[in-house]
Amino acid sequence: MSLYELFTSKGPSGFGYGSTAEQVTEGLSLEGKTFLVTGCNSGLGEEALRVLALRGGRVVGTARTVEKAKAACEKVKGSTVPLACELSDPESVKACVAEVKRQGIKLDAIICNAGIMALPKPEQAFGYELQFFTNHIGHFILVTGLLEQLTETGRVVMLSSAAHFRAPKEGIQFDNLEGTKGYTPWGSYGQSKLANLLFARELARRFAGTKKTANAVHPGVIRTNLGRHMNPVARFFFGAFGPLVLKDVPQGAATEVFVATHPSVATVSGEYFADCNVAKARADASDAALAKRLWEVSEKIVAALPAK
Repeated sequence: MSLYELFTSKGPSGFGYGSTAEQVTEGLSLEGKTFLVTGCNSGLGEEALRVLALRGGRVVGTARTVEKAKAACEKVKGSTVPLACELSDPESVKACVAEVKRQGIKLDAIICNAGIMALPKPEQAFGYELQFFTNHIGHFILVTGLLEQLTETGRVVMLSSAAHFRAPKEGIQFDNLEGTKGYTPWGSYGQSKLANLLFARELARRFAGTKKTANAVHPGVIRTNLGRHMNPVARFFFGAFGPLVLKDVPQGAATEVFVATHPSVATVSGEYFADCNVAKARADASDAALAKRLWEVSEKIVAALPAK
């Protein structure tokens, strides 16, 4: 397939690789709807914030600090609510949840966009490998804490990645969640992205019988500051060849915005999307027993975290 065909081809949804967040929401009015976006201060989260507000939605924009969230929200026209939500800090996440509840905010969608990627050396938070803790446990605390705030047709969108294919062959290494029995930057990142996908699958199962949905998305390979931990060779490749092979930020934000807003997927749940269409994940991403075990282990991890 040529680059032209790649960027112009469309899937069953009518959108494809080259579609942008503005294009997938063209003609939609999000007036009266409220969305929470994590990591709203840069990259895909910043673009999601902009486009959701552009279409009339109110956006609860979260970042590591309230200052960063405010700065991002002040850049866009529309209704925004800036909040701090440092995903590696459970108290920060819980404070965000508490503030959303205090303000009585009902959410039409939660877009779990923020994350960290490919840390060169193993780092920990509360005794767990930092990518797993930030990308999965942080969002687990956030979403489960906000379930009561979802509207009857509320959607949860987990930013996974095709990098979930690089997770260990056993899927989730429950005996090595601290990362001390073996660590690779991409393997551990892949595990955290597989965890995001499994969380969406299990949440979708728990939503069965309601009009709420949960899905995971692969945004594509985009040059954002998420790649700041890449080694120099990878950064050179991104710099030299990125314009030819990578999506730009508006294209990268398209799939998460599409799944959070588009009427055509209002009843689709438990799926994995790429390029604004349902895609194929690795086989164990559909393992119901694995997803259920991850949920239960995550609950235990959260319950055992030290109280402030």
